[in-house]
Amino acid sequence: MDKMKDNLLYTKDHDWVRVEGDKAYVGLTDYAQHHLGSIVYVEAPEMDDEFAKGDTYGVVESVKAATDMYMPLSGKIVEVNDEVVDSPEKFNENPWDNWFVAVEIADKAELEELIKPEDYKKLLEEEE
Repeated sequence: MDKMKDNLLYTKDHDWVRVEGDKAYVGLTDYAQHHLGSIVYVEAPEMDDEFAKGDTYGVVESVKAATDMYMPLSGKIVEVNDEVVDSPEKFNENPWDNWFVAVEIADKAELEELIKPEDYKKLLEEEE
């Protein structure tokens, strides 16, 4: 499994962000799913819920621990991936193809605060 993808942005909490126009898809990195272990439950937000950057918006539970999910960008939830809510193990099977939520970006300037691929690679090297 790839440790990272060059076409995504990242957070220090090991989330990935894929921007498509005014929408951002948010998922777990391979590093995150690996360290969580077998993911057994996902608590997702509701459609149209609004969050500020850094707010807790969901929970991922694994056999090891429950982890809060923190919103990487301010915005409104415009999609929830019901497939991962119904089958959370999809995060373990392929974290890069299985996003959690899509957010309508409220402030594109916040994208500059996310971690670029080359810097995320350095972060991974430091944590291993």
